Amino acid sequence: MSSLIRFLPGSAPLVLDSPHSGVAYPPDFRHDCELAILRQAEDTHVEKLYDFAPALGVAWIEALFPRSYIDVNRNTTEVDVTLIEDDWSDAVETDPAASNKVRLGKGLIWRMTDDGAAIYQRKLSAAEVRGRIDGCWRPYHQAVAQAIAAAHARHGYSIHLNCHSMPAIASAYSTDFPGLAHADFVIGDRDGSTAHPALSQHLCELLRGFGYDVSYNHPYKGVELVRRYGHPGQQRHSIQVEVNRKLYMDEATLELNANFATLRGHLRQMAEQLLAIDPRRFR
Repeated sequence: MSSLIRFLPGSAPLVLDSPHSGVAYPPDFRHDCELAILRQAEDTHVEKLYDFAPALGVAWIEALFPRSYIDVNRNTTEVDVTLIEDDWSDAVETDPAASNKVRLGKGLIWRMTDDGAAIYQRKLSAAEVRGRIDGCWRPYHQAVAQAIAAAHARHGYSIHLNCHSMPAIASAYSTDFPGLAHADFVIGDRDGSTAHPALSQHLCELLRGFGYDVSYNHPYKGVELVRRYGHPGQQRHSIQVEVNRKLYMDEATLELNANFATLRGHLRQMAEQLLAIDPRRFR
């Protein structure tokens, strides 16, 4: 397992992963964007929100590298070839939705920040990109796949939560809805294709029961990590969970706020209640 990934196996049917909270900036990144600006791309402190997972027997996978270095929630085909100095002979994404992320500068290797700041003043080599895929993307996906397979083999089903955070207001280059004021939570299952919709709605109601405003599949439906591993017909359920950063941190200073402990407690209760659910009851 790569030293840039934290993988804590579990015994429960629940698997959690955090692909975007990494803060270990590799020396070969060689970005030209100011670090303070680049850090705004992080799903800051998400790993702290869910640090109860091992105590519940829940598998935990965490990227320690930043998403702006390589985004493991993208397919390896989502490559911005304009960022590469030599020929890229591998397959390139043609799906319009995925291609739009590349257009926004948010493909596998980011070209710009959410606010449009250029990350590089140089081109990357194809070998450099492949090195990031082999050193980060592949081991991360192997860990997620391994954890889900183990949970499913042990219990006959698996529930995978892909854990993210989002800014209070959507940035100019982050989504197709710039300026949107986000709900407290956005639950995404790609329109019921990566988890049974009744399970996703149950999760929404759990969070609403804590007093949160919850949106379902808007503006985030879930991307590669739920698309790749969510197969509800096989009782492999994958759901993307986006939590609004204003609930637990100051977005300017990145400091935790007074509500952090309350939110963390609610997330633990959410996980405990999911552990008590057998999704095979949903037909």
